[in-house]
Amino acid sequence: MKSAPTEYLRPAAAEDISALMALRSEAEGWLRTKGTDQWSDPETGERAIAKWHTNIDEGRAWVVVGEGDQVLGTVSRGAVDRDFWRDADHPETAVYLYKLIVAREASGRHLGIRVIDWMSRLAALEGRTWVRIDTWRTNTGLHSYYERLGFKHVRTEAPPHRRSGWLAQRPAGELAMPHDLLHVCPKQGWPSAADAYSEESPRSG
Repeated sequence: MKSAPTEYLRPAAAEDISALMALRSEAEGWLRTKGTDQWSDPETGERAIAKWHTNIDEGRAWVVVGEGDQVLGTVSRGAVDRDFWRDADHPETAVYLYKLIVAREASGRHLGIRVIDWMSRLAALEGRTWVRIDTWRTNTGLHSYYERLGFKHVRTEAPPHRRSGWLAQRPAGELAMPHDLLHVCPKQGWPSAADAYSEESPRSG
């Protein structure tokens, strides 16, 4: 008999900012050990924190929580980034995934994969075609990670004021771990749309 899940998604709140900053700091240190310069620009961190505040206010930021409401990861759903995606990409057909970070102590629980699957289900519920990402151009290890999860490289953009730009997408509704889904934490007072995101959506493959 499968045990009850111990991790859930919930909307991020202002009081989560310190935990989000700790996740970010930990990720920066871990990335350095992997030989990548991702997030090496100090201004990147400042912008990320500012965006978290905005995303929380707009209901776009989510956290993965474990027992005791411990923050184990985060993800944001954002607007299309016009530095990268063009009209010819039909940006309205996609959900855009940003700021996916998982705590090192949660390594091995496949939280990153499960969060991406949740976003894929969300996209399918909304009638979208794609889940899209942009990642640091030089982080080839991360590119390989997303490709193993079914993302296909679309192209690489290199605007001079950005260090991200490796663009990829995966079909909405496609799941890598269909038997280990993340659900939205059932708390009262949240918008009904959040509850809808916790329901199973059509699966492909």
